[in-house]
Amino acid sequence: MEGEGELLSARPALETEGLRFLHVTVGSVLASYGWYILFSGIVLYAVLQKLSTRLRGLRQRQLAGAEAALEPDVVVRRQEALAAARLKMQEELNAQVEKHKEKLRQLEEERRRQKIEMWDSMQEGRSYKGSARRPQEEDGPGPSTSSAVPKRKSDKKPLRGGGYNPLTGEGGGACSWRPGRRGGPSPGG
Repeated sequence: MEGEGELLSARPALETEGLRFLHVTVGSVLASYGWYILFSGIVLYAVLQKLSTRLRGLRQRQLAGAEAALEPDVVVRRQEALAAARLKMQEELNAQVEKHKEKLRQLEEERRRQKIEMWDSMQEGRSYKGSARRPQEEDGPGPSTSSAVPKRKSDKKPLRGGGYNPLTGEGGGACSWRPGRRGGPSPGG
């Protein structure tokens, strides 16, 4: 019986020593790496939450796709809507192509008419350069082309004032460049 008593009294001492060892090792690990463990746990939790929502969404899409594949009416309606959208886009494209072709035809007709006018004016002995601008002026009612007065070329405001000349240094403000003396000391030795 005495052996049993020693065994019982020895066991709690071993357990307490094991608990102390566990407390020291876990305590030292937490003291050294506690913040790292906490932050990595938070990041891991956030990643798992994000993945679970994506997996739920993926499962729902798969289920919806499977239901749509089973319902032929839904598939037919989607295909008809897709075909209608394609047809509408094609009609818009065809309309744009027709407008572009019409513009090209008008430009070609205008060029042809200008060439004919240039040929006629050359046959009459007039300059053909002035007649190239005439079709734009002819749109409005006015005097005949032979008595038309040419417009002034520049109705625009000049870029700089008339007194500015960068080479003279006058009229440009307070700064001006002046060349150095000619007979001064030479820079080299």
